[in-house]
Amino acid sequence: MVAWEAYLNEHRDQFINELLEFLRIPSISSLPDHRSDVQWAAEWLEARMKAAGIESVRIMPTGGHPVVYGDWIHTSGRPTVLIYGHFDTQPVDPLDLWDNPPFEPIIKDGRIYSRGASDDKGNLFIPIIVAEAMLKTGGGLPVNLKFLFEGQEEIGSPELPDFIGANKDLLSCDLVLSADGGQWDENQPALILGTRGLAAVYIHVQGPDHDLHSGAYGGTIANPIHALVQILDSMHDQDGRITVEGFYDNVRSLADKERAQLSRVPFDEGEYLNKIGATSVFGEPGFSTYERAWARPTIEINGIYGGFHGEGLKTVLPSTAHAKISCRLVADQEPSEISDMVLAHVKKVSPPGVKVKATKAKSGAIPYLVPAAHRGMSIAASVLRDLYGKEPYQIRSGGTIPVNALFLHYLDAYTIVFAFGLNDERSHSPNEFFRLSSYGRGQKAYGMLLDQLGEEFGHDETAEL
Repeated sequence: MVAWEAYLNEHRDQFINELLEFLRIPSISSLPDHRSDVQWAAEWLEARMKAAGIESVRIMPTGGHPVVYGDWIHTSGRPTVLIYGHFDTQPVDPLDLWDNPPFEPIIKDGRIYSRGASDDKGNLFIPIIVAEAMLKTGGGLPVNLKFLFEGQEEIGSPELPDFIGANKDLLSCDLVLSADGGQWDENQPALILGTRGLAAVYIHVQGPDHDLHSGAYGGTIANPIHALVQILDSMHDQDGRITVEGFYDNVRSLADKERAQLSRVPFDEGEYLNKIGATSVFGEPGFSTYERAWARPTIEINGIYGGFHGEGLKTVLPSTAHAKISCRLVADQEPSEISDMVLAHVKKVSPPGVKVKATKAKSGAIPYLVPAAHRGMSIAASVLRDLYGKEPYQIRSGGTIPVNALFLHYLDAYTIVFAFGLNDERSHSPNEFFRLSSYGRGQKAYGMLLDQLGEEFGHDETAEL
C-alpha cells in the first residue's frame, strides 16, 4: 500500500465526519434566502483546502454566486490538471418525502443521506483529501494541480462563461478532471465521451383579448390551444423524426467504431421501460435507444399551459396558450442557430386567426465531445480498468454539462468526467444519498490517476495531453 493510500485509510473517519459537516450547509443556489449559505459553503471549502496544503486558495467573485480557486504548481515538466466541481445544491422540495431532514446528514446501511451528498459535495471533496494525503506523506504532488469549485452549477452557471474568459491565464491547464458525474454502476466503470448541448424556445399564442364563453363563441373564433397544438405537432413526423428545416444539417454522424462502443453497453428494454413506467420505446428510426438518448438531437415539449386546468369543468375558449420547448443538441450543432430554425418553423406553420410570438432563451449550451483516442481518456480508462477489473464502457450522456464546452472553448483543454456517483442515488430528489464505498473508491481512483499522469509524463517530459 502506497503512503497516500495508507494516510487516507488512517483518516477515514475524519474525512467522513468532515463531509457530514460540509453537507450540513444548505447551499441552495436557486433560492435567494440561501445566498448566504452558498457563501458559507465557499468559506468552508476555502478553509478546508488551505488545511489540506493547497496554495493560493481564495474565494473569487463572479457577479453571482462565488467560485473557490486553489493550486499547487511546483512540478516542472509535468502536466497541469484543473479539477472542477460544484458546492451548490438543488432545493429540497417536496420536504415531506424526505425520511430525514435534508441538511441533517445521517449514515444508514453504508450510505450518507443528505441533499448534495452525491451531487456534488461528496464527489468534490474526494480530490481535496487525496491532494492532502499526497502532500502530507510525500511533500508534493505528481502533477501540477489547480482547483475550480463553483457555487452556481445548479442554476446553469450563468456567470461562469465570463469568469473563465476573464481568468484564462489563471485557469490555463492541459487537462480538466470533472468531479461532477458518476460511474455506470457499483461494479462497472464508464467514461463519458460527450454531453448534449441545449437550446430553448418559448411560444406564446394570443387569440381574443379575454377568455370567451365556449358556447357563445366556440366555432367562430380560433382557439389558441388548438393553434398551439398544431404548431407543436408539426415539429415531428409520426416516427419521431424532427421536421424543422435544417435541424439535422450539422449533426455529426456516428462512426461505425462509435456505434460498436455504444452497443457494448447492455440494454434490457423490459427493465428500461419498467423502471420509468412506460409502455414502449419510441424515437427516431434507425438508431438504438442509447444512440437516441446520447448521440442524436431532440426537440421536447417541456410544458404547455392555457385555459382552465382546475378541478371540474369551466367552459371557456381561452385567450392565450403557451409552451416551453427544449432542444438537446449533439456535436457541431450551435444553440443559437437551432433556436433560429425553430423560430422560423413556428412562423411558417402558425395558423390564421391567432397571433404567435416565439422567443429563444437568453442562453444555451454548446454540445461537447472528447476524442475517444485522447491521451487523458486512455489514462483514465487504464485506472478504471485496474480498479474495477473491467474495461470501462465508453458512453455519452443525454444531459447537458455546459462547463465542459466552456473549458474547451476558453482553455483549449478537454474535460474527463472522473466521478463516482451512481444513477440510483436520487440526485435532485428526496432522500439523495452517496455510498461510503463510492467515497472510498473515488479516493483510491484519484490517487491512482494522479500518480499515473505523473509517471507517464515523468518518463516522457515532451509528451502532451
